[in-house]
Amino acid sequence: MKTHLLRKFVAPEVVFGPEARKLAGKYAANLGAKNVLIVTDPGVIASGWLSDITLALDESGVSHNVFSGVSPNPRSREVMEGAAFYRERGCDAIVALGGGSPMDCAKGIGIVCYNNENILKFEGVDKIKTPSPPLIFIPTTAGTSSDVSQFTIILNESERTKIAIISKAIVPDVSLVDYQTTLTMSPYLTACTAIDALVHAIEAFVSIAASPLTDIHALEAIRLISKNLTGAIDHAGNEEYKSAVMFASLEAGFAFSNAILGAVHSMAHSAGGFLDLAHGECNSILLEHVINFNYDSAPDRYGEIARAMGIASGRVSQPSDKNALIEKIKELKKSVGITKTLGAVGVSSCDIGALARNAHNDPCLHTNPKRASVRDLEVIYEEAM
Repeated sequence: MKTHLLRKFVAPEVVFGPEARKLAGKYAANLGAKNVLIVTDPGVIASGWLSDITLALDESGVSHNVFSGVSPNPRSREVMEGAAFYRERGCDAIVALGGGSPMDCAKGIGIVCYNNENILKFEGVDKIKTPSPPLIFIPTTAGTSSDVSQFTIILNESERTKIAIISKAIVPDVSLVDYQTTLTMSPYLTACTAIDALVHAIEAFVSIAASPLTDIHALEAIRLISKNLTGAIDHAGNEEYKSAVMFASLEAGFAFSNAILGAVHSMAHSAGGFLDLAHGECNSILLEHVINFNYDSAPDRYGEIARAMGIASGRVSQPSDKNALIEKIKELKKSVGITKTLGAVGVSSCDIGALARNAHNDPCLHTNPKRASVRDLEVIYEEAM
């Protein structure tokens, strides 16, 4: 790795540990908030975590309003509705509570409220002129890492595509990372979100924008997920396993927010936008197929990934070693119940052309270690069917 190149690293203030969520009121008050918008979703409310946040805000003398109209893939319409609600209620800060969808929606709401344009106008890199209001994020899944990233992904319903908005202006002010919130996750959601974090780490490590600043976080995330994910599912109430996987998600977030991603995410964004599919599940299905495509462009990097996953090898650069890494990923996925193909989640062969064209336009593809044509992406989709 060339250490003489210029690299930047952005991250919010992070508090990690049990009951970190209960600091929401303190941080809101410290940031000068008087009346916050809480962005969440019905599933999080049903799990009971919202009451902890409202109590913390009450104790700090901070008023609050709840916006929960967020879909699993947050729509541009929902962002605009949330922004209108923020203005109507006279809010001055945002607390996001949930997985990637509420957090991405919350970022979008902040963008719109302070820039007075439709959220779709901000697609791309550094298009935000005015920073967002104070953002306090509390993740309830171990995978998305929107709580530490400079990304937000929003569904453009009319075009059936996901847009990526990338800017340090939407890095939250503080992330309250409390692994206890993951205790209510279903086994399959735990698996898919954790594999999403694994994809974040792998793609960040092989990204052409990777650096020593991001490598240390990516490799640690890979190690932690490989070692602890099955335990987090088989022993769902074990806080040691849950804490390790949540910490891995945080580490992966630090890595990908600064090194960006690759073809897995480009293709998952496309499939998720076109067919309204779950993001983590799409990433999980596509991972080994993209590694197979990319491998010869970064064999030494994939070798380090293999060693971090526990594959004993001095140098993973031969076809048999590539296969060992792919088999290791398949085994991990199978052990946690991820066995579906793209066809099984609703993708048909007639969708592949449109999916490949949309994926080719996704900004995450720019940092993939191997240049991919539309036809290359079509082949990868076909292999994942």
